[in-house]
Amino acid sequence: MRREALRSLAMLTNVPTVALADRLRLSVGRLARRLRQKSRGGLTPSQRSILANLDRRGPMTMGGLADSERISPPSATGIVGRLEGSGLVERRPHPDDRRCAVVHLTTAGRDLLEAGRRERTAYLAERLELLTAEERGVLGQATAILDRLAEPE
Repeated sequence: MRREALRSLAMLTNVPTVALADRLRLSVGRLARRLRQKSRGGLTPSQRSILANLDRRGPMTMGGLADSERISPPSATGIVGRLEGSGLVERRPHPDDRRCAVVHLTTAGRDLLEAGRRERTAYLAERLELLTAEERGVLGQATAILDRLAEPE
């Protein structure tokens, strides 16, 4: 199996760009799905995304959160409402504009997010242990390339 993986990797250097893009999309998508499945907490991908966004960027207005998530304001309101009902976020009045609210991540939300990250990392570490040192080295190099692909345009 490992030889096949290395042979497959060697063959990718001769693959046309579109074919490589298609294969990479499928592989990354499958891995992302597998990692989502390994995280408990009962969150939808949209809920997890909003929690991660708040953790990364700090408190945001509903409009700012909707823009950042690229979803409609009513969708953001619904997701935040469910998260708020679970005690994972809280809405506070805007300090300068009482007509809008600022969404804050609660300690429970941060803890749940971090627990999910630990679970997914542990699962991935287990899977990586099944690879050879050489394969892990290749993946280590590939992460820098994947990071470049994920940079904003």
